Amino acid sequence: MKNKYSVSEALSNVYALICTKIFYRNARLIRRPVYMRGKSSITFGEGFTTGHACRFDLPGGKKKTLFIGKNCQIGDYVHIAAHQSVIIGDNCLVASKVYISDTNHGDYSGDNQSSPQIPPNERELVTKPVVIGDNVWIGENVCILPGVTIGSGSIIGANSVVNKDIPENSIAVGAPAKVVKAYDKTSKTWKRVDN
Repeated sequence: MKNKYSVSEALSNVYALICTKIFYRNARLIRRPVYMRGKSSITFGEGFTTGHACRFDLPGGKKKTLFIGKNCQIGDYVHIAAHQSVIIGDNCLVASKVYISDTNHGDYSGDNQSSPQIPPNERELVTKPVVIGDNVWIGENVCILPGVTIGSGSIIGANSVVNKDIPENSIAVGAPAKVVKAYDKTSKTWKRVDN
């Protein structure tokens, strides 16, 4: 998609490009503003691009918890929380207003479940790794929850809530997200999947 920028947007991008080359040398373009808590916990490949007002909540320190591959493009207002491990593969496209998190405030399954009498912000943080494969396209307003793996080559439709693994080369939509199509390598077409 070809973009035509206004003069003010072009100047904003030039400023962002200068800041990117000073503070994030591997990246292609980190648009301002960007909110980066725990910057030392992120690692990304060459060609990384963000939209405006992206937010990264990371623990900081020496532990790396957010791994973003080469040539990934993230839209405006994307929020990623990575306290244990969020891995995003190469060549991924993430639309605007997407939320990806490996973290919950509290535990709501198993033997040690959190009490609703405890304020949510005081509940123990519970983490489960998130893995997003290569060449994944994530649509607008998608929410990816802790413990999920999205296979390479998959597409997640707009407004979906991903709470279970999605196999590679699949199209998943809905809340919760369900696979509706899978790529057939023999016919080289996307075929409907009956649920």
